[in-house]
Amino acid sequence: MHPSHHATVSPDKAACIIADTGATVTYRELDARSNQAAHLFRSRGLKPGGMIAVFMHNTARYFDVVWGAQRSGLYYVCAPVRLTAPELRYILADAKVKLVIASADLAETARKASEGLDIELFSIDGDAPGARSFEAACADLPATPIADEAPGQDMLYSSGTTGQPKGILRPRPEGPIDAPSPVTVLAQTLYAMDAESIYLCPAPLYHAAPLRYSMSVHQLGGTVILMTKFDPEAALAAIERWRVTHAQWVPTHFVRMLKLPEAVRTAYDISSLTCTFHAAAPCPVDIKQQMIDWWGPIVHEYYSSTELNGFTAATAEEWLSHKGTVGRAIIGTIRICGEDGEALPTGSEGLVYFEGGNPIAYHNDPEKTRKAANQHGWTTVGDIGWVDEEGYLYLTDRQNFMIISGGVNIYPQEIENLLVTHPKVADAAVIGAPDADLGEKVVAIVQPSDPSGSQAELRDELLAFLQQRLSRVKIPRQIDFIDQLPREPTGKLFKRLLRDRYWAESGAR
Repeated sequence: MHPSHHATVSPDKAACIIADTGATVTYRELDARSNQAAHLFRSRGLKPGGMIAVFMHNTARYFDVVWGAQRSGLYYVCAPVRLTAPELRYILADAKVKLVIASADLAETARKASEGLDIELFSIDGDAPGARSFEAACADLPATPIADEAPGQDMLYSSGTTGQPKGILRPRPEGPIDAPSPVTVLAQTLYAMDAESIYLCPAPLYHAAPLRYSMSVHQLGGTVILMTKFDPEAALAAIERWRVTHAQWVPTHFVRMLKLPEAVRTAYDISSLTCTFHAAAPCPVDIKQQMIDWWGPIVHEYYSSTELNGFTAATAEEWLSHKGTVGRAIIGTIRICGEDGEALPTGSEGLVYFEGGNPIAYHNDPEKTRKAANQHGWTTVGDIGWVDEEGYLYLTDRQNFMIISGGVNIYPQEIENLLVTHPKVADAAVIGAPDADLGEKVVAIVQPSDPSGSQAELRDELLAFLQQRLSRVKIPRQIDFIDQLPREPTGKLFKRLLRDRYWAESGAR
């Protein structure tokens, strides 16, 4: 299916509702606007396989742009709104983008990023100096399909936690524009999503899962409830107001909702929820258990990546009998490998590879593409984990975040998962910092729930808390405090920024 189909069958049905304002876009409007966008792209010389960039906040207009690109056969590069001009410029140049559409308040950053490049700049949701109005440019264009419709594809960039971000190049689909995407098939089969689904999107659309699941809802004919920015109480209010049936989360969302006062959490009617699912990072066992206790056995989990080289899934019931798992393979076969790329015995910890999944290709980076596969052709994105005898995968951490202290491998995720369960901790990160004797020492960086409290007392309390639960080698040698950890709205932590600061201050690297 495709929004164009639903525009014919259910033209007045809401395709998107902005959660906090109630502003609504119908399928008729989405179809017409995306057709006009497609005509604009063709008028600017963009042909199938061409590149545009979307540099926008969460807004209903986002879908006009990406569906316009999808039905034009274009690659659409969705760029994070936090990027500086130099960071954005790298992506625009690397992808050879020819046209950028930016939210009005981001247009100046996009203009600076585009200087000297052969790029046209359009602003949306307002006028901006140096940019043409996207709405005005589309206003007089036909609301009917272009003559040469072809399916397009997103090309999203990695977060750049270990260097410059890389475009994740997936082949454009063959066939008609209304062929179901792989994510749409997963949404149907795993989560029973259909035309009656009301899906809450609490995260930025420039990330893979929010974008792809929202567009899958449009393929199926459901309604997307789009939050412009995540707020834990506002999310509960949106579920109640719009009678949300499905929602996707990351563990950070769970932590923030669970730390609301109980009177606030229980004030909202969430009985409409039939299925929720989460990913992006391993969820602390205690946090997941609390969510199931609160919402019931509807909190499902999956593990994948923007590369989509593999996919695992676990229902709430499976998780309850295999606590900590991210599920069994749905796409590909899981292989846990050592540093030599060879498979390890069941229960061994190593790099997570997928055999027989989707290939990985990084735009303009054949070396990184080569390193993503081993000698057998199995692919990895650098996560570490292990598989039990029933085939359930358990993630340990990212390979790049592992701490080697005194010759012992320490995975920060385990320590972080414990820290965030402490009632006085709002967020936490654990890194390896230089140490003359051990090589690296474990350092915890904590965002306290109450910044005005005594740091010395909280430090002692946290050390006592961890000492009861962790072996001595994993106990942080240092606990520092910070007002706000550097996280994406999706929950992804920019750990490299923290780690680089400690190494730079030591002069070690």
